[in-house]
Amino acid sequence: MESEQLIDRLATGLQPVRRLPPPGLQALLWCALAVLVIGLAAAAEGLRHDLAERMALPQEQAQFLASIATGLAAALAAAMLARPDRPAAWALLPVAPLVLWLGGLGWGCFADLGRMGPAAWTMGTSWGCLRFILLMGTPLTVALYLLLRHAGPVRPLPVLLLGGLASAALCSAGLSLFHHLDAMLMVLVWHGGAAAVLVVLGWALGRPLLLRAPSA
Repeated sequence: MESEQLIDRLATGLQPVRRLPPPGLQALLWCALAVLVIGLAAAAEGLRHDLAERMALPQEQAQFLASIATGLAAALAAAMLARPDRPAAWALLPVAPLVLWLGGLGWGCFADLGRMGPAAWTMGTSWGCLRFILLMGTPLTVALYLLLRHAGPVRPLPVLLLGGLASAALCSAGLSLFHHLDAMLMVLVWHGGAAAVLVVLGWALGRPLLLRAPSA
């Protein structure tokens, strides 16, 4: 077979390749969806009566901003890692805000101990935290995986984990707008625990979306 004939046969029926949006744009679109969904949920529940007072405290501001930064950084890192031409070092992007977020919660526990005494270590239940983060975070995680499904098989595990972290962090920030928890230990256990559960669920539920070969 002549080279020209072989080339003609290989080129017959080829379809143009659809270029993926830039990873930064994908992350931005998903973050806009997250803000919309969480904002609607907060509006439906109603803002907490002491929100302005609590947000005037440096500790509360730092915790709130760190959780938002963690979510944004994790979403961008997931979009970057879904591309084969982006370095794996993007996985480290959310590490610093995550450390600040969890560290702020831990420091708040000790601050509460000095302010409230042994009562600061009294644990209660707050299933509302878990319910909100899971109900809001699960569809947001799935939406991110759908957005990245064509590129996800490149590095599926980090994309899965980062996607769950992005949803959990933003939902935790949204939850603090209307859900009242005074003790930082309660926030650490219930917000952090719900975030961990969502990351695991995202890893488990997102595997069928990211591990299968893209059809188009």
